Amino acid sequence: MSPRAFVLGVLCVLSPVPAPAHTHTLSLDGKWTLTNSNASLSLPAQVPGSVHTALQQQGYIQDPYFRFNDVSYRWIALDNWTYTVTFPGSQLRDRQKVLLVLDGVDTVSTVQLNGMVVGKTDNMFRRYDFSIRDWLQDGDNELKVSLLSPVLYASERRNAHSAYRVPPECPPDVQRGECHVNFVRKEQSSFSWDWGPSFPTMGLWRGVRVEAFDVLQLSQLSSVPLYTSVLRPVVGKSLNIMMKSVEWTVQVQLLVDVVLKTSGQITLSIPELHTEHTFSSQFVPGETGLSFSVHVNTSSQVRLWWPNGHGEQPFYRLLVRGSQDGVVILSTESKVYFRSVELVQEPIVGSPGLSFYFRINGKPVFLKGSNWIPAHSFQDRVTPAVLRNLLQSAVDANMNALRVWGGGVYEQDLFYDICDELGVMVWQDFMFACAMYPTEDDFLQTVREEVVQQVRRLASHPSVIIWSGNNENEAALATDWFNIPASQRPTYVKDYVTLYVDNIRAIVQQEDQTRPFLLRPGLLDWRTFPRTRFASEYGFQSWPSFSTLQPVSIKEDWSYDSDFASHRQHHEGGNQQMLQQAALHFHLPSSTQASSRFTHTLYITQVMQAQCVKTQTEFYRRSRSEIIEGKGHTMGALYWQLNDIWQAPSWSSLEFGGKWKMLHYFAQDFFAAVLPVGFEDDDTLLVYAVSDLSQDLQLRAVVTVFSWADLDPACTLKSDLLLVPGGSAVPIFKQPVAALLAGCGRCTRLTCLLTFHLEDDSGQQGPTNHHFLCSPKDAEGLQRPNITAKVQQEGRDTPSRSTLPPWLRSCGSTWEPSPDASAPTAS
Repeated sequence: MSPRAFVLGVLCVLSPVPAPAHTHTLSLDGKWTLTNSNASLSLPAQVPGSVHTALQQQGYIQDPYFRFNDVSYRWIALDNWTYTVTFPGSQLRDRQKVLLVLDGVDTVSTVQLNGMVVGKTDNMFRRYDFSIRDWLQDGDNELKVSLLSPVLYASERRNAHSAYRVPPECPPDVQRGECHVNFVRKEQSSFSWDWGPSFPTMGLWRGVRVEAFDVLQLSQLSSVPLYTSVLRPVVGKSLNIMMKSVEWTVQVQLLVDVVLKTSGQITLSIPELHTEHTFSSQFVPGETGLSFSVHVNTSSQVRLWWPNGHGEQPFYRLLVRGSQDGVVILSTESKVYFRSVELVQEPIVGSPGLSFYFRINGKPVFLKGSNWIPAHSFQDRVTPAVLRNLLQSAVDANMNALRVWGGGVYEQDLFYDICDELGVMVWQDFMFACAMYPTEDDFLQTVREEVVQQVRRLASHPSVIIWSGNNENEAALATDWFNIPASQRPTYVKDYVTLYVDNIRAIVQQEDQTRPFLLRPGLLDWRTFPRTRFASEYGFQSWPSFSTLQPVSIKEDWSYDSDFASHRQHHEGGNQQMLQQAALHFHLPSSTQASSRFTHTLYITQVMQAQCVKTQTEFYRRSRSEIIEGKGHTMGALYWQLNDIWQAPSWSSLEFGGKWKMLHYFAQDFFAAVLPVGFEDDDTLLVYAVSDLSQDLQLRAVVTVFSWADLDPACTLKSDLLLVPGGSAVPIFKQPVAALLAGCGRCTRLTCLLTFHLEDDSGQQGPTNHHFLCSPKDAEGLQRPNITAKVQQEGRDTPSRSTLPPWLRSCGSTWEPSPDASAPTAS
């Protein structure tokens, strides 16, 4: 069977440029007026923005994240709200066509201009264009966007769906959320999740503008990639000597809104590649799609876009110019990226099933990264600085991939621009998560519009490498999460196929034939480390640092048993699970002072989380080259989750605000390009050399035995140099633990531990790793370290990386502010 390959050649990312003289764009971003349903509240509101943000900015509410305010402010989402603004119409009415463009309305609204209804919205993820020329006045024009309560709307939609239930009806009680979110096309986690609060947002969350034009207006610029390999005769040699070469074609897609039928010319050029083509075009009234093939000059050496750690991320400029009788009617430019992507699913010798891995520019790439959730409950608070800090932190931890999770939002353009720039591959879910969904005609129609718009918007980004239909919905159906009677299962299976196969997949394959589309199967058994082909979700919870919790709490909250600690935990039994796991290997904090015990407990949950995720990630990385009992060949590890939406316990490695947890520091090591992985099998220590590099290496393992009571090594062992092929995991050290310790004086499992690293003839390659021979709580000779800590300012607001040995970094040597003292203390 041939590999299932999806090849992406060229990608164009639209950049803003001045509009031609025949168009006029009026931005309506800025100050609007916001009123509630009975007009008891009237206040200024910023657009883009949300109702909650406006109320906080004007002093009507406190920080929604403070203590229990997510419950206290529930009334906001149960009311209806109206945004109002006035704008001049004199320069707009002279144009042949005038459009009101709303890039993002959250969510269900009626749009009125001068008292006349010009349109309605029901989908947070769609752009809406309404023709308004006939309702414009020369003077001031009043625009109103009247928003319905998403909670009440969802309930009404569910009640109207009386034939059968569409589960889940409501979130678990521990989440303190709202019901029936699957009936409204908005951020699913805004009604609550097991790591986030319930803030069913409302507002104009993306820009609003008026576009007026006489001839045409460019709506979208993207590309359909073409990448071909050809055989050519070698110059100066016999004609029977052939060499494979690559030819690139930029397939440019323009979506234009045309007023009158006209003809003109389109010129497309890539100056850096000495490529320019001019085409004659016919413009037909209405929304028209134009497609052009631009063959790249074969004498040019095209530079390829690579994921982080595998190369650079170069781009070229694509200039687009349209003219009619010498008059410019269209002018823009974009970034052009060259790269290919293939999802390879083919038989593996000695293993059932198919492979599952990505080839980028022909090279197999192990995906290393995490899962992305919304960075804030209120999207207008996700600034460029917030995005860049979080994404740069991912790259700084040697990640090359993130999965945009299907219960949040399709991220803003800047998110994907930064991923393009940093070489972060994106696994893009469609926004459906952990639920069944209705399939009425109006629901399917708005979903179809959503999918078309989002695929066209995002297809130009080289970072996006795969589309996924949903998050865990197939698993929910297959394993009966919602206790659906057997007699009713065919109805839900039919709905699933209708939504994801007949509609979403069909649209994606029509709009973008360059990437694979998956119906995500869901989670694996959490009780074991399965030898999977690709691990896209796994993890363990921890609490954030006290410094992150302090601004949203008061002193009475600083106890692990407090109402606040219980309120912030949205995963059933989560607080107890963290302590139970930590107690297996560490002595739990026992200070008699509740606040000190609280800060120490926060810290020990981070220690345990880091060790858990480290162990599982290293298992996946060393499994990339092995097939054991028919399983293995793992080529991806994306742990759950990268970031937080608020200050609370979760599976994240970055706290809300961007501070690194211990897990993120560990990730910097366990995602290193060259990594030693050690583990025990039947009382035998094995050390694997894992390499993501293209070139082969000659490496040895260096194993050092330390006593818990002394920082000086007890002994050191070295293996012979062995070949480690590029892109492989190879065992290079194997020795029974008893024999290893016998040569190290008085060392036993309880008194000693191991560190190990890899080196070649030039020195150490990759980080130093560690292996505990017993649970740290059982270690003998471990003494309380005498450590002095100081805060060191770095380039970003992240904690300074410790230079202590890794076993000490995870056993009590991190500074954390004490709630009871003004000076730093060692925790």
